[in-house]
Amino acid sequence: MTAIRAPRRALAAAFGALLLALTTLLTGAGTAQAALPTPVSAATARGYLASIAVAAESHDSTYDRALFPHWITISGTCNTRETVLKRDGSNVVTDASCASVSGSWFSVYDNVTTTSASSFDIDHLVPLAEAWRSGAWAWTTSQRQAFANDLTRPQLIAVSASSNRSKGDQDPASWLPQASYRCTYARAWVQVKYYYGLSVDSAEKSALSSILNGC
Repeated sequence: MTAIRAPRRALAAAFGALLLALTTLLTGAGTAQAALPTPVSAATARGYLASIAVAAESHDSTYDRALFPHWITISGTCNTRETVLKRDGSNVVTDASCASVSGSWFSVYDNVTTTSASSFDIDHLVPLAEAWRSGAWAWTTSQRQAFANDLTRPQLIAVSASSNRSKGDQDPASWLPQASYRCTYARAWVQVKYYYGLSVDSAEKSALSSILNGC
C-alpha cells in the first residue's frame, strides 16, 4: 500500500503546485521587486560624472512633453506605467487590462505607503524636461520614446504623487528625496545621464559630487 500511496501524494503535491502557479499567473499576484534597477556603485558614478560634459541648459522654450511618447505597450495589455506599478509594489493583483486593483506601494522619496495605485505616479528619475534641456532636444522621436519608457536603466520608479509633483522637472541642485535615499538617487541620476550622453550644468554637477563623495 505504501508503494501506491507515495506516488499519489507526489501527484497531489505536483497538482497543487501547478494550480498555485496558474492562479498566480492569472491574477498577477505575488511579491514584487519593489525597487528600480540597481544603479551603479558610487565609485562608478563618480567616474561617470567626471566624464559627463558640463554645459548650460538650453532649448527650454521648445520643450513639449508630447515629444517623449509614453506610456507604450510593454507586454500583452500592460503599458510602461502598469509594468512599473507591478514591479515596485508588493502583492500586486491586476485585472484583465493590467490595471492594478490591489497591492501595496512604498515611496522611497518620502516614506509614504499606499494601497491605491492611482495615488502614485511613475517618476522619470531624470525628468523629461531636464533631459530635453540637457541634449534630448537633438534626439529623434524614437530615442525620446526609448528614454521615456526605459525599464532597463534606473530611470522609472513608482513614488507618491505629492513627491513627484514637488520634484517637477528639477535637478539635484534644487530638489532631492529624503536623506536616506539620496545616494541611490544620485547614483541612478548619473548612470542615466551618462548612458544617454546628456550633459549636466555646473550647479547640478556640484550637488551630485557632494552626494556621491559621501556615499
